[in-house]
Amino acid sequence: MAPDLYLDANATSPVLPSAIAAAVEAMEASFGNPSSSHATGLRAKRILDTTRARARRVLGAGPGRVLFTSGATEGIQTAVLSVLCAVRERRAAGEACGDLLVYGATEHKAVSESLAHWNRLLGTGLTLQPLPVDATGRHRLDVLRDLASRAAMVCTMAANNETGVISDLDGIARVLRASGSKAYWMVDCVQALGKLPLDLANTRIDYAPFSGHKLHAPKGIGILYVRDGAPYTPLMIGGGQEGGQRSGTENMAGIAALGAVLAALEEGTTFRTHAELATMRDRLAAALRDAFPGIVFNAPFEHTLPTTLNFAVPGVSSKDLLDLFDAAGVRVSAGSACSAAKAAPSYVLDAMGLPLWRSGGAVRLSIGPLADDAFVDAACVRIRRCGEALRTSPLAGGNPGVMQVSGDGRHGWIVFDEQTCVALDPPPGQIERIATLARDAGLRLVEFDAADRATVALDDGSHAPCMAIGGAVLARVPDGWLLGEAQDGRLPRTAVRHVFGAIDAARLAQVAHDAAVICHVTDVDGLACATMHAVRDASTPGQLHPDTLDVFLRRHADALLVDVREAGEAAAGAMTLHGRVAHHVPLSRLAEYLPGWLSDPARPIVFVCRSGNRSAKAALCLHRAGHAQAWTLAGGLALA
Repeated sequence: MAPDLYLDANATSPVLPSAIAAAVEAMEASFGNPSSSHATGLRAKRILDTTRARARRVLGAGPGRVLFTSGATEGIQTAVLSVLCAVRERRAAGEACGDLLVYGATEHKAVSESLAHWNRLLGTGLTLQPLPVDATGRHRLDVLRDLASRAAMVCTMAANNETGVISDLDGIARVLRASGSKAYWMVDCVQALGKLPLDLANTRIDYAPFSGHKLHAPKGIGILYVRDGAPYTPLMIGGGQEGGQRSGTENMAGIAALGAVLAALEEGTTFRTHAELATMRDRLAAALRDAFPGIVFNAPFEHTLPTTLNFAVPGVSSKDLLDLFDAAGVRVSAGSACSAAKAAPSYVLDAMGLPLWRSGGAVRLSIGPLADDAFVDAACVRIRRCGEALRTSPLAGGNPGVMQVSGDGRHGWIVFDEQTCVALDPPPGQIERIATLARDAGLRLVEFDAADRATVALDDGSHAPCMAIGGAVLARVPDGWLLGEAQDGRLPRTAVRHVFGAIDAARLAQVAHDAAVICHVTDVDGLACATMHAVRDASTPGQLHPDTLDVFLRRHADALLVDVREAGEAAAGAMTLHGRVAHHVPLSRLAEYLPGWLSDPARPIVFVCRSGNRSAKAALCLHRAGHAQAWTLAGGLALA
């Protein structure tokens, strides 16, 4: 497999080598508690003080507080708690302080969830008010102008984590000043460090949280800036560390590593400049346009970080694109890593008013300021390869071939040969896709019109209209179809290989044999297809872990390694494991291959995919069909 090219830096970043060295040194030689007064503790305190001083300079913190936290989420919580406690005190003193908690509609969920959480716990009873954005993703300053006088707190970002859109912070500050608003202002600066100029003490910003792992420091370390004079309430109380402002023994390894990153920022030659990154972004965008001619970028480059590209491709889902990139060894994401497990359109792009196909099909590609030309060259080559792979037709081979198409919880099936394809029970949302697949494969998409067809005799004594396809016939029966090899005008039940639709069970037993594959219109027992005599017991197929696969393959020389990724993924990156080239059978064409595998039930078949999910379905299907040697590779290629 090709080495990874990591283009998901907005989610997290690899740790800078000098940061790793600093963390190791802090753990090995300067492991003392910085609160201790002996020499070992004093060496640790020197790291603490040196890093804080660097942070002050890099952030332009002036006399403001600079606290070390576990990351931006803790910083956000602390800022929100501090403001809401101040609101309660001001109310008790009879001061007017506003009744709205205003937050950008595209903020990270850590902000809106923190506001709701502490507002409820503290009983402040304020109203959460989203601040809309325009089509470019920038805050609507006209709406803020109307809300500012009622705002107790305003929360915005320096730059958005999904789109890279840079906020007009100067414009927001002007609105707040012009309106005379007394609202406290928090700016999420997670994506700003190392990418945007920072001079916090000379702004109106009251609170600014940062997270180290977004800029080549480890996870679990962050910074919170608090403007001098802004209210502050500790989130954690205990031993009085951080000058009593954040109790808990400091994460010295993380602080030392963050110090090394801050030193690199001060030194000025380790990270790429804004202009260099913009040039790299343009090259990546050009490669994406070559790969996907219909591509649409979801935010204008003139208002975004040069490290971030957010795009969608008409007719291609974000999942399919992610699978394609992953197969090519290119790591990208569909949006915020914090919500990647939730299958839903991007709320950030929805807030920008983009159509569903763009918000639901969005992919984010992001690089870090350590990227170099060689890295971008390699990424561009693989991106263009992904475009070529996407154009690989899944309707190739098979005599005849059988492919599953699914949508809205229903399954349709395509039966095809080298010239013709027929769609059986296509889900409504998949009809256009099927036509496109046929056209791209150079196939003629035909409808099965029983009136124009010859007939074939079935074993129940009836005759069914049929058409020849590949080396078989497709026969139309009430509520379904039969696919098999005809013999002298007859389709014996023993020659039926596939059954489609919802044929009456009693009649089905008369026209098809027990080993025939039933291709369902909806999942049955969690599977889209099964044999007529499927085994429905509590047992599960075999599961191989990555560290045991090599031993298993050496022990079973006849084992068949099967790659069940889809056609584009296999074209983007072929699969070879432990010197064994995998046989490619997409999961969508599993039904086509089941009969052949069942003819050799003693041969071990090991299914592999990207994450282990699709291979588990394939193994379960074969196992329930009665094959005792069906296996899946747990964790898939990701862990292999």
